[in-house]
Parts: sequence; structure tokens; C-alpha cells
Amino acid sequence: MRMKIDVALDYRLAAPGAAILVVEAAGVAGQVLSDTRIDVKSPSHLARVTAEEGIGERLVMRLEDRMACTYSAIVEVTRQRPDMAALQAVEVEHMPADALRYLLPSRYCESDRFANFVASRFGMLTGGAKVAAMRDWVEGHLDYVAGVSDGNTTAADTYLDARGVCRDYAHLLIALCRAGQIPARIASVYAPDVEPQDFHAVAEVFLSGEWHLVDATGMAEADEMALVAVGRDATDVAFLTTIPAAELRTQTVKVTRLG
Repeated sequence: MRMKIDVALDYRLAAPGAAILVVEAAGVAGQVLSDTRIDVKSPSHLARVTAEEGIGERLVMRLEDRMACTYSAIVEVTRQRPDMAALQAVEVEHMPADALRYLLPSRYCESDRFANFVASRFGMLTGGAKVAAMRDWVEGHLDYVAGVSDGNTTAADTYLDARGVCRDYAHLLIALCRAGQIPARIASVYAPDVEPQDFHAVAEVFLSGEWHLVDATGMAEADEMALVAVGRDATDVAFLTTIPAAELRTQTVKVTRLG
């Protein structure tokens, strides 16, 4: 599946300072990039820094009073949609380092608070069947409502409030998976059928020795996502982080299916 990505960002900064931008689709297995272009207006310094797990890059820059950027690319997604039921759990003692760290609680994914719930509701399942059941439960339990969460909302908050946006769905699924001894991390992606169109957050789980993308909102499948970055939770994959306060002027994300 091929998609065209077009992003335009314009933020006013309260003072000169540093900004970190993570908006480019990653050059990784499972997707092929072409016609890529990114333009940041007038940074006094700009450097590329490898992002978490070597997936994607962060643009680290110094700006004066404005962060204005355009990005476009064509991405051909070549990864296959996994058969979740056929994927096997990996025993903890056999997990590689890049999976082990994603068993632990993080700022937004307090997996230790979900251990009893996961054991009682999903304890009879294993591997991909367990992840699929938890994904279905999250989608059914939550209502997708824009503006009801903020930068302090955690997986536990989302569980109690029973509503949120894509990052909240992802955080809750990640917390449940980690509580069930399945490594899980957040992934920022682009996908053409996300409504409203925006930067999208999904989970990525470690099963059968590989990482697999899973969208708890139900809006995208693994063979329809362009991967940008991964991390412990939203802290690691934020599309824009600024040291001075930033005020949104305009922001558009358009992802078009090409075939």
C-alpha cells in the first residue's frame, strides 16, 4: 500500500530556544520512502539525532520566535498484516534487551496497577490471542472523544474515564500488555483512514521474536501504517517538543491513500 504524507506546522515561540521535531517517516524494514522533503524555516542550528531504538530521527534545532515546518513524502508499506492468533508469547528469560525494557511501567503506562485486572480478565489467554482480546476490550471500553485528555493523562486515568484519543488508547493497551508480561511500546505513525487526520499513536507488541503494530482505535492496520518513531510512551515520540512555551498557529496533517 502506498500513501502520500503532507504535514504543515506553524508555532509561535514565547522566546528563543531549542525545539525537537519528530515527523519524518522512518527508513526501516517494512516501508520504502521516496520523494521526501522537509523544510524548517530559519533555524540557527539544526542537527539530526537518532531516535529511540535506532528507529527514525529527531531534528534538534534552535529557533528564534517561530517553528514553521513542512514535510512531505511517499511511503510504500511492504510489511504484512500479522495473524495475531498465530503469534506466540516469548518467555521473559528469552527476551532480548530491546524487549525487556518494555515490560516495565513508564510515566504514562502504569502497568503495575493493572496486574490483577489482566490476570482475572485475560489470564486464560496467551500470546497474540491475548493481545487481540485486550485490543478489542480497549476499543470497546473507550469512547474516542477529542479534547478530554491532556499531557498529564495516564493509562489509569483513561481506564477510569473510559474515553480519550489515540495516544490514550495506545497507553492503555500498552499498560495491559506489560501487565500480562508482553513487551509493548508506543509507535507514532501515519495512516490514511484516521479521522480526524492527525499524527496517530498505536501500540507495538513483541511476539514470536518480532515487533508488531496494533491499533486499539481500530482505524488502521499494520500494513496501512507508516512508522515514524517508537518509545516507552508519548514522551518519547512527541512530534514537537519545545523548551520555550509554544502557541499553535496552524497545523495540518494529510495522509492520502495512493493504492
